[in-house]
Amino acid sequence: MQILIAFIVGAVVGIGIHFQLHQRLTRGVVLAPMIGAVSAGAAWSILTWLGVGIDTPWPWLAALIVPIAVTYPAIILVSRARVARDAREKVRLGIG
Repeated sequence: MQILIAFIVGAVVGIGIHFQLHQRLTRGVVLAPMIGAVSAGAAWSILTWLGVGIDTPWPWLAALIVPIAVTYPAIILVSRARVARDAREKVRLGIG
């Protein structure tokens, strides 16, 4: 049941990253929180499958650090790809 805490922490980290980074209009509002929640849940699950108990700090730290390490670069890459695609499309259509 504690994995829900990891999902919530990951989603909150994703929300923070979404609002911290520029070019918010190039991605959906839900993308960053979903990446954060999934990565936090995956980290928590992997650690519990490996036998790390919730009485140690490692699952809790992983639920906080992994979403930052995964979501931040993923959102930057998605935003850059979208901006580049939009620029190419504007040139192709002759409206840029």
